[in-house]
Amino acid sequence: MFRYFVSAALLVGAATSANASDEPRLFSAEDVFELEWADDPQISPDGKQAVYLRRSNDIMIDRTVSHVWLVDMDGAGHEPLLADSGSYRSPRWSPDGTRIAYMQSASGRTGVYVHYLSSGRTALLGTFEESPSNLTWSPNGEMLAFSMAVAAEGERLVSAPKPPEGAKWAKKPRVIDRARYRTNGAGFVDLAYDHVFVMPAEGGTARQLTAGDFNHGGSLSFTPDGKQILFSANRQEGWELQSREADVFSVGVETGELRQLTTAPGVEASPKVSPDGRLIAYLGTSNAREPFLPTNVFAMDRSGRNVRNLTDGLDRRTGNLQWLSSREIAYTFQNRGENNIGVVTTSGNRRVAVEGIGGTTIGRPYVSGTYDAGEGGELVYTKGGATRPADLFSYKSGRTRQLTSLNEDLLAHRDLGELRSFTYSSSLDGLEIDGWIITPPGYQEGETYPLIIEIHGGPHLAYGPHFSAELQRMAAAGYVVIYDNHRGSIGYGSEFANLLKYKYSSPDDFADHMSAVDWAIANGFADGENLFIAGGSAGGIAAAYAVGLTNRFNAAVAAKPVINWVSKVLTADSYIGQIANQFPGPPWEHLEHYWERSPLSLVGNVETPTMLITGENDYRTPISETEQFYQALQLREVPSVMVRIPDTNHGIASRPSLLNAKTDYTLAWFEKYRTDKEQEE
Repeated sequence: MFRYFVSAALLVGAATSANASDEPRLFSAEDVFELEWADDPQISPDGKQAVYLRRSNDIMIDRTVSHVWLVDMDGAGHEPLLADSGSYRSPRWSPDGTRIAYMQSASGRTGVYVHYLSSGRTALLGTFEESPSNLTWSPNGEMLAFSMAVAAEGERLVSAPKPPEGAKWAKKPRVIDRARYRTNGAGFVDLAYDHVFVMPAEGGTARQLTAGDFNHGGSLSFTPDGKQILFSANRQEGWELQSREADVFSVGVETGELRQLTTAPGVEASPKVSPDGRLIAYLGTSNAREPFLPTNVFAMDRSGRNVRNLTDGLDRRTGNLQWLSSREIAYTFQNRGENNIGVVTTSGNRRVAVEGIGGTTIGRPYVSGTYDAGEGGELVYTKGGATRPADLFSYKSGRTRQLTSLNEDLLAHRDLGELRSFTYSSSLDGLEIDGWIITPPGYQEGETYPLIIEIHGGPHLAYGPHFSAELQRMAAAGYVVIYDNHRGSIGYGSEFANLLKYKYSSPDDFADHMSAVDWAIANGFADGENLFIAGGSAGGIAAAYAVGLTNRFNAAVAAKPVINWVSKVLTADSYIGQIANQFPGPPWEHLEHYWERSPLSLVGNVETPTMLITGENDYRTPISETEQFYQALQLREVPSVMVRIPDTNHGIASRPSLLNAKTDYTLAWFEKYRTDKEQEE
């Protein structure tokens, strides 16, 4: 027997005698606008409170907005601090805990503000046309440091005549003479370089500390005496064409004197000075030509000498360094679909403090999460679950406390899909792979359901057992949804991640996905006659590649895919790093290899009805990629649809309505090719 799920409204009409309590309470597109989640927590200097961003989707402006809330670390109090019609970011406590600095953007400018907790008054310190980032207090609370882009002058090839007053001439030509000229999101970027600034915390003039045609930034760290700021930069000649090079520098706050502290090949980033000022911790990654490289936690003396790798052998990508004390450093690392907080001593002894932070990505179940460390070793962090986005939690001395419950008013009253984890062996080589399955609300053991396999991007990213609005909506529509961390995913070590070296995409990862599908069929979850495949970015590549290798799927949706690697790497913003690390060389030297990895090479085999969804301003996987596959399918008379998202870049689900639109179009396409629906009707 095949079970077909219909909307709640149709169920009411079909069974008018049913009680209201029997009706399914399905997660809907409207519910996406009601979700809330915690992010970017910061512990007060006295350890008694935390400030955090409470994010939500504003239905009137179709944007995610962020308000600032305060919560007591003992869970007793929870109140708004900045929760009006504005949207805020980067709230940061002053060292004495009496003020909170933050930023807010409006009318094309970004303001830096300081809120005084005792009086409730707020001071605007300054507004900037370019948006500051990495807002950081000086140790004495007298200054704020930040990074900001500064316009630079390029070479002028011509001196054009000026139009007469009132004349309407064509726009001036855009002249490009540098390697990095366009980025996904920002589009064509003006010539500018990121520099480090300081400004008085009571208001005044921002002062630029760094100079030169280089980018300086990332996280900023004052020395305890406030005389220097540490940051990371690549100031090497030819830096534009280098994808994995950066060093740690210090700059004098008063003198502007620049000093380079690291010289190792690769990236040294996110420096943090220890509380006692003796050591510097930082993240280090080599410059080996591998698709995936682990990132380790390093420590060195303030002078730059006595460098040691504190997490040697961890074989994971670490991040978000914070000193717990002058002897212990906290950091995050991903492991098997989870993001964890680890702690390492300055002598290299490691432990895991918190497992499974996350919940800050709402659309798909990516590994995520943020945290902050207090001076007494207390941690505050975001944590969600299979059925909830991120709430705020605290950890101290082995005890965990939940501080917020942001979605009980909504999700406690919805019948959500149930998530289960499973492991399976790839048919290619027996490799063990982690997978997850979401069963529809009302799932009944022994019945089979249409199946959607949804493939994550990257490919060097990972999914996990986390809330996903898109996949919950698919489950609410009556599908069993599966996803996996196939070879190439991170959180399983370098060897696992690099199994896709020069094989992205290929029959190898295809075998991993099909083995997950076969597991769902063999275990009685999935109807083998109603199989569907979807994915975005690298997942879109995998979906487009899959339909060139098999006709088992009823329909496919490839969101923002790469279709032709030759054209992709020579039109996308990621070309420098991708050619250097993802391929054996440039396309003109390895044309056959690029073609073999391209879904377009298999388009002659495709019979599966295929939808393509891409933003028209996507510079990561340009829409010209989508157009190539769509036009090839049209020429072959394969049922196909191209959905173009206007004024949108690679983040096609970055606005709530677009997250819903992506899901709506996917479900509508799959509904068109479901055969169990025809049998039920």
